[in-house]
Amino acid sequence: MDITLALGGGGAKGNSHIGVLRRLKKEGFKIRAAAGTSFGGIVAVMYAAGYTPDEIEDIFAKVDQARLYGRSLEEKPSLLGLAGVRKWLDEVLPGRTFADLDIPCSVTAVDLNCGCEVVLDAGPVKDALLATIAVPGIFPAHHWQDWELVDGGVLDPVPVSVARKLAPSLPVVAVTLHAPMGEPASSMAMPVPDGIPKPILDRLTHIRYAQAFNVFMRSVDVGNRAVAEYRLAVDKPDVIIRPLVSDIGLLEQVDVREVALRGDKAVEAVLPELRQMASWTSRLRRSLFGGYP
Repeated sequence: MDITLALGGGGAKGNSHIGVLRRLKKEGFKIRAAAGTSFGGIVAVMYAAGYTPDEIEDIFAKVDQARLYGRSLEEKPSLLGLAGVRKWLDEVLPGRTFADLDIPCSVTAVDLNCGCEVVLDAGPVKDALLATIAVPGIFPAHHWQDWELVDGGVLDPVPVSVARKLAPSLPVVAVTLHAPMGEPASSMAMPVPDGIPKPILDRLTHIRYAQAFNVFMRSVDVGNRAVAEYRLAVDKPDVIIRPLVSDIGLLEQVDVREVALRGDKAVEAVLPELRQMASWTSRLRRSLFGGYP
């Protein structure tokens, strides 16, 4: 069955998207278009560029996660930089544009100048990805054209409406990485650059600024969860997949293969819904178009 995917953001949690892709393919679902936000945008673009789920997993597993967030001289103020990510994107998606992708694909960002969502579906994918992963304050905003772009999850953590526009006739399967409302807020240690001696690092994690940052990030987590739930309620994807990843921090160094397996298990948990959706869609098409498969 043909479907469209909407892949949500969540930093390191997003490795679970790999398992979702792999299991959906195994169950016979054909992904004809994909939209993504933040880490979900990276996975969506790589899949649209022709990488298989196994290839994406191998690429992510080989990345030295500790070297991704170094700063470059031209970057704007932020806690961490994206110099390592820029280099990595040049290696895995060299010179790619959206026109080069195998299936329709979009990623989302938020322009701080207009306070609005921007759908990025043309031009270099590198610029689009640097924009969609720019977590406000932690990573630098990405200045591109006339925009000052940050993470698309600020307004839409799971871009269901964007995915639906890519292929209006197909059902949308959404993957959300946010914990349901009512669970404890996720903590996050204050990011610090590599190379700081451990005694200083230990002291930094206990100062009042670090504690205040943790309270701030936990509050942001609750707000993001609420926005995600409200948008899912309004945009109404046909099926929602929820990998169990609430224990993983935004920038945590993870075992990529283990987190990907959680995505596989999340698909297994909703297989009855997916099969019901496929059956209902097939009957609807037959009633509307006769012998249409």
